[in-house]
Amino acid sequence: MIKNIMNTTVWFLLIVSVSHCSLRVSDTLLPEKLPHAIANNAVAYLQVNGQDQFYSFNGMASGKTYADVSNEAFVWRNGRWHALAVPNTQLPVLASTAVTVNGGVYLFGGYTVAEDHSEKSIPNVWRIDGQTDIWTAMPAMPTPVDDAVALVYQDRYIYLVSGWHDVDNVDLVQVFDTQEMTWSQATPYPLPPVFGHAGGIIGQKMLVCDGVKVIKTAERKIFLPSAECALGSIDVNEPTLISWQSVPHHSGKAYYRMAASSDDVTKVHFIGGSDNPYNYNGIGYDKIPSKPSNGWRTFDLDAMSWVLGNHAKPPSMDHRGLLNTPHGFVIMGGMLENQLVSQKINYYDKK
Repeated sequence: MIKNIMNTTVWFLLIVSVSHCSLRVSDTLLPEKLPHAIANNAVAYLQVNGQDQFYSFNGMASGKTYADVSNEAFVWRNGRWHALAVPNTQLPVLASTAVTVNGGVYLFGGYTVAEDHSEKSIPNVWRIDGQTDIWTAMPAMPTPVDDAVALVYQDRYIYLVSGWHDVDNVDLVQVFDTQEMTWSQATPYPLPPVFGHAGGIIGQKMLVCDGVKVIKTAERKIFLPSAECALGSIDVNEPTLISWQSVPHHSGKAYYRMAASSDDVTKVHFIGGSDNPYNYNGIGYDKIPSKPSNGWRTFDLDAMSWVLGNHAKPPSMDHRGLLNTPHGFVIMGGMLENQLVSQKINYYDKK
């Protein structure tokens, strides 16, 4: 069912129970597995009326070909997964990103993959209401990007930092005001523009690290890891003004598509990823199969220093977000060893 309200498209929930896979923490049922194996999927978490809601959108299914790119969307609610009705204008995409603001999930972009392997960044932006599951079309991105970092400030502004646009990276920092429903441009990203990077935000400070930069030669484009980090401070009076500075890198080795988030206190966490940038099938641009990491890299904004370690879960890569929940950090899906697309949901105690 489709309705037009003030020229805005809205879609409603298709209520379909698709899974009972869950684990119990105290009196709380949490998802243990996704409805099916998926990687490079946008993820989000909301609490609505005290209840946990986990979301997964789009991504790459187990076949890892252009035909396995998904536009499916799911919400975990009341102990089970439900499929969401996806608007027909939301194409199957990879590398979209999702964040939550004021009781809703905002879903941005991604790229399509054609049979000839050509790729196209899409401009779509949706708000999915956390209570009604209505999809509402938001104003499109001025410059469509995928594989970007999305960060939320003041439960109002969403920053899309750098990312890929059709044929190259962009250094743009695009800001969506969820109250005014408008886009603006913030101070550009100061490092070489990247895709597949990761970051987090605490208060007015955002930290963005790693990803892939593009080096152009007369013959071709070369995709190289970018072992750099930038710390941005948002002006208290003007949200489009960002003072950027370089900060020490965690290791000198860049990782691609890490899962990242902040702990809302002083630390930004980066988990997993691969040190060999790859195409959507997990095979590196150098034709070598990429290997996932179990690294856990934490930057303390107060101490301005890193703590490096590893976690005990299986190594993973191809992530679009690390969920900060009352039950710990959460990674949903991704790729494991041998480019195996995962159905598993992992929970990590906050350090």
